[in-house]
Amino acid sequence: MARLEAQEALIAELRAGQGAGTRRAAPFGNAAYEYLTNLQYKARSLGIQLESFKSGQKYTDMRAAHKAQIAAKDREIERLKRDLADARAQVSAVRCGWEQVFDDMEKEQGKELAKKDRKIKEAETRTIKAEAQRDEARDRVKGALTELYAVRTELEDERGRNQKLTAQINRDHENSSIPSSQKPNRKKIANNREKTGRSPGGQPGHKGHPRKKHTATETIEIPAPEKYADSPHYVRTGRVISKQLVGIEIRLNVIEYSTPELRNRLTSQRVHADFPEGLVNEVEYDGSVKALAFLLNNHCNVSVAKVSELIAELTGGELRMSTGMINGLSAEFSQKTAGEQKKAFADLLLSPAMNADFTTVKVNGRNRQVLVCATPSTALYFAREHKGHEGVKDTPVEEYQHTMVSDHDATFRKYGTARQECLEHILRYLKDSMENEPGLRWNRRMRALIRKMIHFRKHLDPDDERDPDQIDPDRVALFEAAYDEILHLARDEYEYEPPSKYYKEGYNLYKRLVAFKDDNLLFLHDRRVPWTNNLAERLLRILKRKYKQMMTFRSDGGLDSLCDSLGVVATLRATGGSLFEGVATVFGRLKNPESKDAG
Repeated sequence: MARLEAQEALIAELRAGQGAGTRRAAPFGNAAYEYLTNLQYKARSLGIQLESFKSGQKYTDMRAAHKAQIAAKDREIERLKRDLADARAQVSAVRCGWEQVFDDMEKEQGKELAKKDRKIKEAETRTIKAEAQRDEARDRVKGALTELYAVRTELEDERGRNQKLTAQINRDHENSSIPSSQKPNRKKIANNREKTGRSPGGQPGHKGHPRKKHTATETIEIPAPEKYADSPHYVRTGRVISKQLVGIEIRLNVIEYSTPELRNRLTSQRVHADFPEGLVNEVEYDGSVKALAFLLNNHCNVSVAKVSELIAELTGGELRMSTGMINGLSAEFSQKTAGEQKKAFADLLLSPAMNADFTTVKVNGRNRQVLVCATPSTALYFAREHKGHEGVKDTPVEEYQHTMVSDHDATFRKYGTARQECLEHILRYLKDSMENEPGLRWNRRMRALIRKMIHFRKHLDPDDERDPDQIDPDRVALFEAAYDEILHLARDEYEYEPPSKYYKEGYNLYKRLVAFKDDNLLFLHDRRVPWTNNLAERLLRILKRKYKQMMTFRSDGGLDSLCDSLGVVATLRATGGSLFEGVATVFGRLKNPESKDAG
């Protein structure tokens, strides 16, 4: 109803507007007229609609149309319901089919799972059995490995022992400090000479080296053969051909002093003129006889009894010295050379480099130590009870303030201002390492480098007057760099393959070369410093040969006298004069002004 009322009000308004518009249309023309006409038509149409609503016919038509629409919708709903029912039936059928399929698939899957379960169970059974077999095999392998490791360990131990024993067996004077005298069956030293097929001796075309001619004590002239001298075809050339027959003769030179004896008639006192000083006994031996016996015994290492026998044979049995006197010559020589010993002591302290070394001897079955201190011109021996710092007391080593040259004995590191280690020892130890550690390279390279450095030092110009510290510093720097490089190689090789516990000499040598580099290369910086301790070792070898001949010393005093004597003899030999004359001069002294009994 409200809607109808609204429509009626709208129509009334349009009508009112139509009348007013009609009256105003004329002034505006055709366009306004058409506009009003359209409005009138609309108003009539709306009025007809309004009348139909008022009469109720419209409502009836609308209800009928509405019912028709509802019926159509109902039919459509029914059709959709049927379609939905069909779809539901189809879905239900499909669902049933899928369920059947799923059931079938589930059954098949169950069969497959059961089959898989059986296979898994069988696999588990086999796995358990395999694991058991594996554990059993692992236990067997573990046992075998344990046994193998034990065998390998034992094998390595045996190899180490064999290496150690081989190293000990092969150790000789070429690769260790063992003297050559202790290897009587040593191998022949090889050389690089090749056989030429020529006879031994001088070769044609080479200058000969004849024996030295001597001043003739007797000359015998041989006349020319008569067949040549009386022949007019031969004339003298002015040349005299001479040949010498050299012999040796030892004869006694005996000087006898005599004087009349006088007796006092009152007191019966007997007097005679004084004999020359030194003639005390009825028969005395001069310095030549004592020198011969002394040198035979202490320099040539002939036993006391053999010395007496040899002198008797040389003199036709005229001179037979007692063994007691020969044995006491060392003490006499030591007492008469106290001044030389003091001078040698002072000379050693002032020398720029001094060699020193110890050796062991026995005195009545007890070990005693002998220290030798030497330079090329001076030597002294000191008998001591012990080695080490006790052994160097009251010797030049204790107060020495220059360069010490020695082997790797740690005692000598505490003395002197610098130290040069014996490179001959290092070369021997390197050769020992090469023989017992053939898989390493550093030992060969270090040995070649040290020999090259020694060769360089040997061939320095001896007439060069420059300061000893000015030995081609660039060349020395190259040697030191090569030395460090080889030690780095040794470190890498021993890290890759650690040394055996049975043979650590090579590794210990490497550590010493690292720790004492300055001690090993000092000779490259100072030409006054020798590179070996061979001087001290050669001097000690003299004592060792004497000791081997004696087997043992009878008293400490005898060893002290021998040491004093050997030092003076070595110094006399270094002077270059006649050793026999020097020793004879010492024995010819009546008294020693430096001795305690000189006053």
